[in-house]
Amino acid sequence: MLGFVSMLMDISSEMIHALLPVYLVTVLGASTLTVGFIEGIAEATAAITKIFSGALSDWLGRRKLLAALGYGLAALTKPLFPLAPSIGWLVVARFIDRVGKGIRGAPRDALVADIAPAGLRGASFGLRQSLDTIGAFVGPLVAIGLMWWTADHFVAVFWVAVVPAFLSFGLITFAVKEPDSSREPAKNPLNAAAMRQLGSMYWRVVAIGVVFTLARFSEAFLILRAQNIGLNAMWVPAVLVLMNIAYALSAYPAGVLADRINRNALLTLGLVVLAGADLVLALLPNLPGLAIGVVLWGLHMGLTQGLLSALVADTAPPSLRGTAFGYFNLFTGLAMLAASVIAGALWDAYGPVGTFLAGLGFALAALVGLLAAGKGLAMENKS
Repeated sequence: MLGFVSMLMDISSEMIHALLPVYLVTVLGASTLTVGFIEGIAEATAAITKIFSGALSDWLGRRKLLAALGYGLAALTKPLFPLAPSIGWLVVARFIDRVGKGIRGAPRDALVADIAPAGLRGASFGLRQSLDTIGAFVGPLVAIGLMWWTADHFVAVFWVAVVPAFLSFGLITFAVKEPDSSREPAKNPLNAAAMRQLGSMYWRVVAIGVVFTLARFSEAFLILRAQNIGLNAMWVPAVLVLMNIAYALSAYPAGVLADRINRNALLTLGLVVLAGADLVLALLPNLPGLAIGVVLWGLHMGLTQGLLSALVADTAPPSLRGTAFGYFNLFTGLAMLAASVIAGALWDAYGPVGTFLAGLGFALAALVGLLAAGKGLAMENKS
């Protein structure tokens, strides 16, 4: 049920996000640096909010209320996108929308960890991620159809995106039930003692997550690459459709596999695939090259994102899971801000080739770091 809640909200969000970079650049005249800054600020805002909502869910001993509040706030802010008359208003809309994402993210992930049996956590997070990602390609598909039907009327598409957002809020409010738990509420999840209680293995997972995030940047740059090679505005959302199909098809099998084999090997494979995506997107400026690069990007996401969530759940104490997901998302969100701003600046200075070649360099550096830092993680998995 949590997966379907995520799916509906992603349909709404991706209908907007699939078009927003092109809308900013072609209609409102924003630079790619501005796009990178907006995307980075948006994700960093969500990440910073997650630490407080995750800790609050540990302190309350309840998860659903905060998750529902986050989905409700995101639904209420969706009408701001079609109503926004300027870049500044879109920044405000994106900011508030991501606050909603931040409020719901850590409590929802901690709720999945509370429900899932220990031996099926990889599969559980993979299943939720797959359903979430189905929404992430259905949304752009609907956006393509509406752009064709309305003759590229961006604002009309943004209005339609309001509907699934409110359906998502209704579903979590009435259909999701929090399990009974004997877990004691945490007294002060954000103090230094609680940070130490999370343990060294948990902080190693956080470090690996940060390295992964620095090696990739916002998917907005995939959309801009599509526009750069001449893809019509109506078809630009197909980039996210293709990426998220690859993501959705790989996330659940990767999660099941992660419960059975060395997880460090899957993370390594994910970085290798990301490096390949960057290389293809840099050197093949045509539709086949774009398609291959986008599929590889989605495959990398499927191999790594649910797995990283499972590793957080495995290494964090049950009473601090909300806080653990909050810290994880805080640090990876700040890394996303840095990666997206750097990518935007590189694009303005050197074009898409320079941006994706830099991404390749970051991915290879991250691979070296993972191979060095991940040995202890692999040993923990075996034990």
